[in-house]
Amino acid sequence: MNILEKANAIKNGEIKALDNVNNYIKVIDETNDSINAFLEINKENAINKAKEIDEKIANGEEVGLLAGLVIGIKANINVEDFTISAASKTLEDYIGSYDATVVKRIKAEDGIIIGINNMDEFAAGSSTETSYYGVCNNPAAPGKITGGSSGGGAAAIAGKMCDIAIGSDTGGSIRNPSSHCGIDGFKPTYGLVSRQGLLDLSMSLDQIGPMSSDVYGLTLALDTITGYDSSECTTLNTEIPNFTDIAKKTKDEEKPLKGMKIAKVKEFTEVTDDKINDVVDKAINKLVEQGAELVELSFDYIDICLPTYYLINYVEFFSATRKYDGREYGSRIEETCGEEVLRRIQIGSYISQQEYSGKYYKKALQARSLIRNEINKMLDEVDLIVGPTVPKLPHNIGDKLEPMEMYAYDVLTVIANLAGIPAASIKAGEVDNIPVGLQIQAKPEDDEKIIKAIAAYEL
Repeated sequence: MNILEKANAIKNGEIKALDNVNNYIKVIDETNDSINAFLEINKENAINKAKEIDEKIANGEEVGLLAGLVIGIKANINVEDFTISAASKTLEDYIGSYDATVVKRIKAEDGIIIGINNMDEFAAGSSTETSYYGVCNNPAAPGKITGGSSGGGAAAIAGKMCDIAIGSDTGGSIRNPSSHCGIDGFKPTYGLVSRQGLLDLSMSLDQIGPMSSDVYGLTLALDTITGYDSSECTTLNTEIPNFTDIAKKTKDEEKPLKGMKIAKVKEFTEVTDDKINDVVDKAINKLVEQGAELVELSFDYIDICLPTYYLINYVEFFSATRKYDGREYGSRIEETCGEEVLRRIQIGSYISQQEYSGKYYKKALQARSLIRNEINKMLDEVDLIVGPTVPKLPHNIGDKLEPMEMYAYDVLTVIANLAGIPAASIKAGEVDNIPVGLQIQAKPEDDEKIIKAIAAYEL
């Protein structure tokens, strides 16, 4: 049963929302100690909400789009009355006093928020190993990292602990763990989802998005959380399609990708392990079998993507963390944070100084414009860019990596954030029993083309 079938079965009274919640609570109770996907759960609240939904359905009352589905929320997105720590000791005592816009919308559609997912501390990481609350164990590849920074959400989906997880993606933080854990993850066009209530890592790069086990989990979430928010200045005031209808229509069509042109990028495969490329190529062939035309393009700026991303990230992260000074709430961040967070603060502080901002930060912004223009030029020629999500397999938990080795996980995912374009990762297959992802990218506001491709792939 896919997520849409489950949602419809709950609304039709064939499945009780309470049973769905209790099933997930049972799995969480049995496995979360070893996986560490959830930092906090609220069983009582979830059970009461499920009973309320079942009662509404029994009485013939209308219920929301997500009625009875169980949702996990990343620990850097505000949910009232939960500990919103961003997985840092700095905020270990901070209780959310309000709901982020995405959370309000989920609750309005009767989604049941069961708890808060683990993550890299302040989203600074690609493995969920920097969490103050301990590393996540990958349910799809035990002993391996989940990826990050939304590793807890990806682990919760892979470990069958919830229907949908909501994460944030600054340079691949949804897509990276989705690849490692063998699930679907979607980073929408920048501005399509409100960031109000998100503890930002890098405000010009951050975007909230969903993770799930199939395309319908993504679409039901997107149909709920996308849309203009007058309280958040980066949101787009634009017409948004019904993503679930697009996925349903795609699955009813023969050769649904006919007329769509997709591109492999030579440089993306050159930086990726051969075994991963082999699996990804087979996944791309599935899209061709559904009618897509495949071409090859070149991207000459792959070498500047990581330095451009991290220079911008360092400066914006340093600025964002100035509010964690220990006066209003939490502790002073420099006194309590972990090694990677401190590294980014110190480098960001250095680059932000007047005598260095022109040398580093402003040049990074210029490079970002170059990357954005080049990617958009490529996407003028094709509908989608397809290729590997992550260029290497996840390492073993506990392996010590140098910072640049860790950052190398992000080389193929940071591009979408720098360009502000939508991107997703879906399971392409496995290498040595470890999941690897197929990344699909599109022009800004062409999110529905990615959904169409995922739906066709999952036929």
